[in-house]
Amino acid sequence: MANSKSALKRAQIAERNRLRNKAYKSAVKTLTKKYITALENYASNPTPELKAEAISRLSDAYSKIDRSVKRGVLHPNNGARKKSRLAKKLKSLTQAAAGAD
Repeated sequence: MANSKSALKRAQIAERNRLRNKAYKSAVKTLTKKYITALENYASNPTPELKAEAISRLSDAYSKIDRSVKRGVLHPNNGARKKSRLAKKLKSLTQAAAGAD
């Protein structure tokens, strides 16, 4: 337990930040999974509607990742890596679909 008033306050701030960080990280994971699911749907049945949904999910994931970086929850390089990997998945699918046409 904290021995001084300032240490007690720092412990409370650390707990508040931990909960906020946990919420952001969880949201990033959730949006990433939704994007991957949308990509799998598009891969199994490449229609313009499913592609638009996948791109929309990608946009949502990008937004949350950028917000997490801005708030200091994720390191900027970590955010960039996550976004790059998401874009790479879409690119490989769209090139494969274009090559199949």
